Amino acid sequence: MITILRRLHHIATAPALLLGVGLWSGSLIGCAAHGDLDALGPGLVDPDGPFVVALGTAQDGGLPQIGCARECCVTAREDPSRARLVTSLLLVDPRDGRRWLFDATPDIARQVERARGLGGPPEDAPGRPALFDGIFITHAHLGHVVGLLQLGREAYGSAPVPLIGTERMASFLGSNGPWSLLFDGGYARPQVLQPGETLDLAEDLSVTAIQVPHRDEFTDTVAFLIRGPERSVLYLPDIDKWEKWDRALEDVIASVDVALVDGTFYGPAELPGRDMSQVPHPFIVETLARIAPLPKAERGKVVFTHLNHSNPATDPTSDAAAAVRAAGSSILDDGDRIRL
Repeated sequence: MITILRRLHHIATAPALLLGVGLWSGSLIGCAAHGDLDALGPGLVDPDGPFVVALGTAQDGGLPQIGCARECCVTAREDPSRARLVTSLLLVDPRDGRRWLFDATPDIARQVERARGLGGPPEDAPGRPALFDGIFITHAHLGHVVGLLQLGREAYGSAPVPLIGTERMASFLGSNGPWSLLFDGGYARPQVLQPGETLDLAEDLSVTAIQVPHRDEFTDTVAFLIRGPERSVLYLPDIDKWEKWDRALEDVIASVDVALVDGTFYGPAELPGRDMSQVPHPFIVETLARIAPLPKAERGKVVFTHLNHSNPATDPTSDAAAAVRAAGSSILDDGDRIRL
């Protein structure tokens, strides 16, 4: 059984399979909601084993998005429980306190605060120790690399932290300012992980890079497969249509325990005035239709993340969110945790 621990508001005990089949949902720290997640706090997951926690689940612009006057953003400003930070994942190994960040978002400062107490350097460590034992980067779009700049001289001034990505990613960061200043100043160092290669973090903990098709103007794009002692999690926040991938989505789902996949847009009518057929993301409705023939347990592995501010599924009371649950899948929320 997949275990996802979820922060719930207005729910004091675990509801029946809130996230769909095969998923257990538990209340963490009372009534905390998205907007109240700063300082997630230690001790909420079995301290003997690794886990991942969602530090953010929105598309690159977050929710609410800058300058947005749509109802979705107005509501998120008025009700912090509806707000979402930009998609990022934290991998924590409480056995030795090490932790790794997946994607460095524009919200990295708040996400570091959310991660306080979940591994990392001691609070009283001298100097400016690296906040993470490494940062895995999927690709070089706004929501995935902008946060790296906070590590440099103008902000944190970090001790060298490994930036883990493909050769093209390392070349892009090293050849283009202002990111190149991180390497030049000794605040970061590149660590190449090519598609198909695996980085062993511990005897029973590893990360594998997997090539995926996406808008590759600057670098290539990868997903990351995280394997732990008991289960595996796929982190795939961005991809073009599933048909463009050289892997069958159904086979990928079968090979993992949890698939955190691109849920940027819910459907083709989401952005009025824009030709959504040209949007390089699979719509949630397309993904649900594709996996509909799969057994219930397989559909239950699929969890959508990287939600655009316009996506109606960000509202748990919406018809869109209900349709995802009815299909046996789920929406990832800020603060959700998955034991590995």
